[in-house]
Amino acid sequence: MTALKDMPISFPGLFGDWEFNPDPIALHIGHGIYWYGIILACAMLAGLFLCMKQAKRFGLTEDNVLDLVLWAVPSCILGSRIYYVIFYLDLYRNADGSLDWGRIIAIWDGGLAIYGTVIAGVIVVLIFTKVKKLRFAAMTDLAAMGLLLGQIIGRWANFINREAFGGLTDLPWRMRLWVSASQYIEVHPTFLYESLWNLVGLLLMLFVVTKGRRFDGENTWFYFLWYGLGRSWVEGLRTDSLYLFNWTFMGQPIRVSQALSLVMVVVAAVMLFYNIKIKKRTADGLLVNQLAAAEAEKAAVCANSEEDAPLEEILAEETSSTEETEGENDGGKD
Repeated sequence: MTALKDMPISFPGLFGDWEFNPDPIALHIGHGIYWYGIILACAMLAGLFLCMKQAKRFGLTEDNVLDLVLWAVPSCILGSRIYYVIFYLDLYRNADGSLDWGRIIAIWDGGLAIYGTVIAGVIVVLIFTKVKKLRFAAMTDLAAMGLLLGQIIGRWANFINREAFGGLTDLPWRMRLWVSASQYIEVHPTFLYESLWNLVGLLLMLFVVTKGRRFDGENTWFYFLWYGLGRSWVEGLRTDSLYLFNWTFMGQPIRVSQALSLVMVVVAAVMLFYNIKIKKRTADGLLVNQLAAAEAEKAAVCANSEEDAPLEEILAEETSSTEETEGENDGGKD
């Protein structure tokens, strides 16, 4: 089901007859500068800003974040597009079955998948941290914060594009969209559900999980657990899911994101349980605490060196005095 992008959006159960009719194109220049792209750019910048401000809590620096972003941003955009096109490949074929490369690269028309972003991001972080000799899990813990904030903002691009909505509903917060000039549908605003779910997750990560971290990677696994739970629920409501080719389960087509979310939840839960309950990790192993301990030890050594200096001078003076006395005594014997 596809909604018209030039018709108004409204929430009749909340705001009555009030309507909002945004033009998906912010500036009509060339192919057009779309709100979709502007919002995603703002989401990336907000995520970057948050990561830079939080870097010290993970034993990293702002320069580490900036260096990573130069590689991560283009790679994640490419990854999210490839992921989307793979599972919607029939939409990008010509009548003769060949691929329509013009449509494939037309990102401005929408068609990005967050899991493609995550997969590409993990690969880039893995390579980056190996080259820069940084701790991979500490970097992913920091990146998870920026990713959540980016998703919170980025989902509003779907709102402007009248996409990523759910099935029909009569709930008070239902969203009205038009599918023709005379016919509308009232649906779940799933973009809003996911945005709010991620907002709660980010607040938990900032003020609870990060403060109580016991091992590098805890934020990362919390992200996969939290986002996986929310996405598996939201995906079940959506009408534009990506499906796993023609595969079915119990007679129903398999939604790629829902299946991946459920797998992610199980793996994240196991990893958290293993590290916290079985390995009993403590905060002493965190990169930031190890660096702090090394700095404290270095400062202590320097302080001891400064305190020892006067003592060495005293010992030197005493030795010199003793030698002079012995010299005088020897002279007297002669």
